[in-house]
Amino acid sequence: MADRKIRVSTVCTEPVVPLLLSLLLAWFGTGCSDDTTTTPDADGKADGEATEVIRPPTAVALQLNWFPEAEHGGFFAAEEHGLFDEVGLDVEIRPGGPGTQVVAQVATGRIQFGVTNADRVLVGQAAGAKTVAVMAAMQVSPRCVLVHENSGIESLKNLGRVGTLAISSTATWSLFLQKQVDLEGVQLVPYAGNVSQFLLQDDFAQQGYSISEPFVARAKGGRPRVLMVSDLGFNPYTSVLITRPELVREQPELVRRMVVASVRGWQEYLDDPKRGNQVIHRRNEEMGLPILAFGARELKRLCVTDEVSRERLGWMTAERWQQLAAQLVETGAIEADNLEVGRAFTNGFLPGKPTRGDADGG
Repeated sequence: MADRKIRVSTVCTEPVVPLLLSLLLAWFGTGCSDDTTTTPDADGKADGEATEVIRPPTAVALQLNWFPEAEHGGFFAAEEHGLFDEVGLDVEIRPGGPGTQVVAQVATGRIQFGVTNADRVLVGQAAGAKTVAVMAAMQVSPRCVLVHENSGIESLKNLGRVGTLAISSTATWSLFLQKQVDLEGVQLVPYAGNVSQFLLQDDFAQQGYSISEPFVARAKGGRPRVLMVSDLGFNPYTSVLITRPELVREQPELVRRMVVASVRGWQEYLDDPKRGNQVIHRRNEEMGLPILAFGARELKRLCVTDEVSRERLGWMTAERWQQLAAQLVETGAIEADNLEVGRAFTNGFLPGKPTRGDADGG
């Protein structure tokens, strides 16, 4: 990570002291309200003129919800292009994996920021783990179901015609799917995390992310048809940047810098993902550059939509959050009494101005 610093300069009225002592006192905080002090310089400048002091970057950690993949591309682009450095942040991006409890870690203050999906924010809130979403990278969820092209199934409503469906049966989107689609004659089996069985069995369907599994299946000779769960109406914001309410209240400037740099990183990644993908590949060698390039192309239509332009990337609406909450209550994933949807998100740190529908939840 680049070791850039930011410079700040203000005027502070202190007695004239030697330059070295003045800088040391300013560094450790001795009565100045800001980060600089005044002293004659080598050319004998008068007292009252500011001397710049370099502030070290603020160290923060960002916990991913999975191993580094294209779904995290904007955060790695922000790191690679020095965008975190430019706002004075030294960000440690921590990989996730199976069982990573992002919401719990953020809610308890073990880590400042995390990446998760909107449904997990609400489920966590209902369980007492309160976090706040401060930007949403993906407007459209990449959650999908893969069926074979020769199955004749062209809609999730017809999914009951498959023989076997590999699915995480207790996931929120899965509970919604099972409420909306008649799967009475379908054998539900646990999702194995790969496409091996899908390639062997024509009447087999499985869950996936549209930015990865379809590529793998095609690369191995399969002909998958991708059915988006969002078309069924379940569409939580995805790759959401979260923090805890206390940080929003007590350190809003820190949150603002993190959000601004992350948004810029996502814009950079969508414009040209090559450098970001190289970083992801180094952090997760199982993600080859071809699959990452495929994922980045798919992300363009998931992050930028008719409702949210590139310039407004990250914005969220109260209507979407309320709809998601109602769906989670309907499926039994949460109880309505434990929800305060308006406290689950905020647009207050995003660049740009709000428009109708951008009600600030936080």
